[in-house]
Amino acid sequence: VNRLTGRQWAVMLVLTAVTTGAFYFILRAMGNAALAVSTLSVTTSFLASYLTAMRSPYYALCYAMNDLVLIALWVISAQTDPAGWAMVACFAMFFLNDMYGFVNWRRMERRQRT
Repeated sequence: VNRLTGRQWAVMLVLTAVTTGAFYFILRAMGNAALAVSTLSVTTSFLASYLTAMRSPYYALCYAMNDLVLIALWVISAQTDPAGWAMVACFAMFFLNDMYGFVNWRRMERRQRT
């Protein structure tokens, strides 16, 4: 379990802003129907991936946030196609799993620090 330095946090924020900005324009050019929510999903996914690579327990919180964003997107989709409710249930389980992962990574972090 790694504790990020100030420089690593700064790099993460800059890379996240650049990635989010680029994908906003890509998604807009593709005519995305839920542009704001889809862009937020890119942001949370990027943060989670970065934090995973850095071995930070906070990766799981970012994946959990992404799960909530994806639940919102699938709820929107399920309004017109009831098959979307299965995906809502799937991402709800992912959310629970990611929260469990965060709790356990924090336990592991505490064990390493003692």
